[in-house]
Amino acid sequence: MQKTVVINAVGLSPSLIGPATPRILALSQAGKLATIGSVLPSVTTTVQTTYLTGCWPAEHGIVGNGWYFRDESEIKFWKQADALVQKPRIWELAKRANPKFTCANICWWYAMYSSADYAVTPRPMYPADGRKLPDCWTHPADLRDVLQKQIGQFPLFQFWGPATTIASSQWIADAAMRVDQGYDPTLSLIYLPHLDYALQKYGPDDPRIPGELTQLDGVVGQLIDHFGHRGASIILLSEYGITKVNQPVHLNRALRQQGLLAIREELGLELLDAGESPAFAVADHQVAHVYVKDAKNISRVKDILESVEGVERVLDADDQRDMHIAQPRSGELIAIAKPGAWFTYYYWLDNSRAPDFARTVDIHRKPGYDPVELFLDPKLPAAKLKIAGKLLKKKLGFRYLMDVIPLDATLVKGSHGRMSDQPSQGAMLITPRSDLVAGNHVEPTEICGLILRHLEL
Repeated sequence: MQKTVVINAVGLSPSLIGPATPRILALSQAGKLATIGSVLPSVTTTVQTTYLTGCWPAEHGIVGNGWYFRDESEIKFWKQADALVQKPRIWELAKRANPKFTCANICWWYAMYSSADYAVTPRPMYPADGRKLPDCWTHPADLRDVLQKQIGQFPLFQFWGPATTIASSQWIADAAMRVDQGYDPTLSLIYLPHLDYALQKYGPDDPRIPGELTQLDGVVGQLIDHFGHRGASIILLSEYGITKVNQPVHLNRALRQQGLLAIREELGLELLDAGESPAFAVADHQVAHVYVKDAKNISRVKDILESVEGVERVLDADDQRDMHIAQPRSGELIAIAKPGAWFTYYYWLDNSRAPDFARTVDIHRKPGYDPVELFLDPKLPAAKLKIAGKLLKKKLGFRYLMDVIPLDATLVKGSHGRMSDQPSQGAMLITPRSDLVAGNHVEPTEICGLILRHLEL
């Protein structure tokens, strides 16, 4: 078997590789760079699962970062259990070929309770007093304490939110190298999210992006050095590219204005009641699953969505089959944004009625993805001072609400999710084995087989 590492530099596209990324550029020049075709939706959990199973979303079941769990009448995002994946992943396929094969999954999604030999994934603690504390989940369980003793506590608040920095990607890289030193897995899967957040926050054309690329390149360089000395075959890839956006689109507000969204009031604030709603949208970047309770309303809902400015296309059941996403978890309709547009989860018509979690970083309670969590509210006087006061309350054990996130979706400057229009701005692969890639383009369902061939099982 050939020791192999797959580094997932999220958001990296061919157009971004250049002077700001000397180590990545050198890696591409020493091997081969190919573009990767799009998955619908082009979002983290869907693309990763497609890569690791060699199957389309219609088969593996991961239709987005979140979806409507019909049996519970709840919208859930960022779940982590392996059982949600409905097809075998690469470590299962590899073990069938060679029982001596081992795999380390370092922060790729659905790591919990899988058959991967070693796993590390972010997993905060939520004490009963309402606090959220940085932590991680590992397999074996004692690896958690070993890693956090050696390299520090997982930097949760630098992983996501307005304080995101390179620190979380650095921690993940350090963890991957420690796991490799301790266990010597045949295959290491490593997730580096840093660039993803910078591109969403600033947009790909922002003058700050070269600096962010250089930071990422430094971490990738460390991994190249470590795994190169270990004799590993090094694959670098990304899940999607991120393009400039300037138009937030509020699908749920459009449905509400047509009387199709049910709202429940709690403490004077509004909550979306998915189970009661005739139709609602689960927004996920530039794609939204739209669930319609009664089939007789599907045509009407489709007409409403198609009339919303910023919607490029609405997929019905036949379209979904053509796009490899016809799945029981999918919405009856799927909306796709036009270039330059993206979908919010917002459903309230008056900001004073927005739920309390709307102004916080709360990825599990929001009924959709919210990139506005990357920003501090610019209208908040002395925002950092307010945060310091709330952190003091936290330290003293008091309940607190970290309500410092704005409700201004126009702040977001980059997004993804729709099929890539330009390969140079989409997902990419760098491999040292040019003999394994026939042309300059591979399909996402080919990545699993390509990694298996690198492993020489």
